Amino acid sequence: MADELELLRRADPVPPDGPHFGDGPLDHRAERRLERLLRQGRPVRRAPGARLLWGLAATGAVVATATAALVGGPSTQPALAAPRPLAVRAHSVPVPLTQLAGLADAAAAEGAPRLRRGTHVQTWSLGMADGKPPVTLPEERVVRWRADDSRTELVVATDPRHPGRPVLTDTGGTPTPVADGHVLSRTTYPPSWSDAPPQAPPPHTPAALRAYLAETVRTDPLSTPRLLDAVGELLNHWTLGARESAALVRVLADEEGLRPAGQVTDRLGRPGQAYVYAGEGGGGRRMLILDPRTGAVLGLETTFTRDEPAYGVRAGDVMDYSAWMR
Repeated sequence: MADELELLRRADPVPPDGPHFGDGPLDHRAERRLERLLRQGRPVRRAPGARLLWGLAATGAVVATATAALVGGPSTQPALAAPRPLAVRAHSVPVPLTQLAGLADAAAAEGAPRLRRGTHVQTWSLGMADGKPPVTLPEERVVRWRADDSRTELVVATDPRHPGRPVLTDTGGTPTPVADGHVLSRTTYPPSWSDAPPQAPPPHTPAALRAYLAETVRTDPLSTPRLLDAVGELLNHWTLGARESAALVRVLADEEGLRPAGQVTDRLGRPGQAYVYAGEGGGGRRMLILDPRTGAVLGLETTFTRDEPAYGVRAGDVMDYSAWMR
């Protein structure tokens, strides 16, 4: 028991500044991390000072992904290098969020698709350590819920930018290459339910959805970075329907600091409209990618805005990226 307690103290799978601190249930990422730690039977060493790299309120989530101290091993492939940020298409016309909200409202009038519990997401997370080159840890996660409120979660190592090449994973506490499509975990969770966000179904009116998102990250009033954090939490639990997506675009349209940037092609090859928030204090740059017809969230990218020589990171390197699918 003493070893397990020490393991949990060092790993801190639920940091005190995380959105789920308190009496609420763990989110999917925290549950997975806790399960991995208990399987490993030893503490995972984090890169010293990694929290200092995160000036945004997404600190807890990113530290959870940039966990392992990288050691020498097989030579890395180009697919394992830190990806460059998405590029806005030259001379493309930025679409204001208010205009996109009108398109999303029209799409929602048909009533489909509908809200679905569960998620399908691909993520790219940057692993860092003192004196070691940063590496990108890409994976794909599918969560499906059953009628009895139990759920299954499948996690595989994959990078669609470079199909067939080795993929780095840190499931054993040290990044190692595995085959593209390698199953990292296949888990079935017992029935569970909560009436608190983000486990509770999201509403489909803008005012109610904004209150829901504020409760998700336990921050009111919501700043733009915390709102984007809440959007990520929501989409890691639910696949939004047309009405919920339309309401979300309305919430975003009322937010200050999200600048329309133009057209992009996301990391899964989908066309999107980009909206950028460049926070103060050098913490990072956030890019939200929305479907240009329906307003559905396709992706969310965070990039460094300054060099961090101790970790081999340069301004423009991607800290974290998520691409959500139906």
